[in-house]
Amino acid sequence: MDRIEKLKQFLAESPNDSFLKHALALEYIKLGNDEAARELFASVLAADPGYVGSYYHLGKLLERNNEIERAIKIYEAGMEEAKKAGEKNALGELRGAYEELVM
Repeated sequence: MDRIEKLKQFLAESPNDSFLKHALALEYIKLGNDEAARELFASVLAADPGYVGSYYHLGKLLERNNEIERAIKIYEAGMEEAKKAGEKNALGELRGAYEELVM
């Protein structure tokens, strides 16, 4: 069984698991299926806005698809959540990605 099928199986058992959704989205990115990845990242962030890692990956996906303004907004939201959670490493990564777009 490949990774995607295994993750889908786990998600069938735990459909609200943000980690599993995030992991599946990353697998879809590897396959070039940005639309499926985008939907999963959006689902994670709608249900669990404190899941900071998804902001970075969604922002990068949006950048690749030339949705720069949307990526900036995602990075801004992610930076706010990272500050709230005290996640300094995530904040630094999000700030770096953000600054590349606005500077």
